[in-house]
Amino acid sequence: MNGFALRSEEIITPSGARPGLVLVRNGRILDVVPPDTAVSCPVHDVGIRTVLPGLIDPHVHINEPGRTDWEGFDTATRAALAGGLTTLVDMPLNSAPVTTSVASLALKRAAAAGQLHTNCGFWGGIVPGNAAEVEGLIAEGVLGFKAFLTHSGIDDFPNATEADLRRVMPLLARHGLPLLVHCELSQDDDAWKQNDKRSYANYLASRPKAWEDEAVALMLRLCEETGCPVHIVHLSSANSLPAIAAARARGLPLTVETGQHYLFFAAEDIPDGGTAYKCAPPIRERANNEQLWQALQTGLIDFVATDHSPAPPALKQLATGDFTTAWGGIASLQLALPVLWTAARGRAVGLPEVARWLSTNPARLIGQSHRKGRIAPGYDADLLVLDAEASFTVTEELLHHRHKASPYLGRELCGVVEQTYLAGQLVYQRPEFRQLNQGQLLIR
Repeated sequence: MNGFALRSEEIITPSGARPGLVLVRNGRILDVVPPDTAVSCPVHDVGIRTVLPGLIDPHVHINEPGRTDWEGFDTATRAALAGGLTTLVDMPLNSAPVTTSVASLALKRAAAAGQLHTNCGFWGGIVPGNAAEVEGLIAEGVLGFKAFLTHSGIDDFPNATEADLRRVMPLLARHGLPLLVHCELSQDDDAWKQNDKRSYANYLASRPKAWEDEAVALMLRLCEETGCPVHIVHLSSANSLPAIAAARARGLPLTVETGQHYLFFAAEDIPDGGTAYKCAPPIRERANNEQLWQALQTGLIDFVATDHSPAPPALKQLATGDFTTAWGGIASLQLALPVLWTAARGRAVGLPEVARWLSTNPARLIGQSHRKGRIAPGYDADLLVLDAEASFTVTEELLHHRHKASPYLGRELCGVVEQTYLAGQLVYQRPEFRQLNQGQLLIR
């Protein structure tokens, strides 16, 4: 037969980890068979290294066109390959123009041409006044829509009101498309900016859990009233978990993600002036984050996504440590797997769970669960080979993001991505990119 086979002592399949051969032909997984099966194709033996489905990150700010000096398709998708990510979905903001119209989506796709090293899809944006664009964006194949309930950080992507959401949610419900929501209902109170500008405790107190909890409660009501699938992005407040559990028990079409940084760091350990850690919602206390871990392990939280939101070092205020003016976003795309795996070790969490949180469940959100997110017959041969026991120290030299500012610099992480395959092609073999521009645009 044509194609090749990957042999490993540990392949992460839907039924768990087992030794075997992954048979690949024409960019798809043909089968997973016992490791001693005789095959008439080349066999690549990776030994004790683990074979996992390629990772899917549905929460990435690539920022091109318009803010390519922050990031861009070339650098973001290179970093993704080096981290074992084979599919990204780009958020509709931080580029210029923002992806809130058919015309701006066309500009986004044109900007991506010739520099997609991973697969990439797009979310459309919901802002005041763009309801008439929604049908056109759906027709163009966006994977769903994103809205903010508080200021997004850039003025050209204003937050949606409840009235704005009520206009579009019934339409999304008819199409079965998800509405992703940044859940914070903020109050116009900048008094915190007059306090110690370098104090992390001051910044944390400025975005209390109540902001999140009230916003989540609003979205649960709208989800129930409209039937629109709602996805809560980067949940950080554990206080919202009981309401989410009750909504799930009522059968609402609700999914939830959290971020690696909420599971890896704790507010108690963030130094004053440490603006590399600034994000919104903020990283909260250790006891809160332990509850997020429990919700993830029980399935109440569906998956983990980076919210990769890079910016030039000057915007992060690394020199001044000023939390009041620093850009809120953590650059971590390339580190999605080792950060989570490092934090998961010692919690009776194995790589099958990690694959579910970083691949299988995100595939469902983006409407690709029939072809991505699993090592199973008929699925795309998007794969990664991981040395799960190897460790490394995060340095600027290792990172392929456009800017290297990251709270993970200097951290020792476990889990080294050795190879990445995209549609059966070896595109990355540490430390070299073997093939570039092999990614495909994803449409729903």
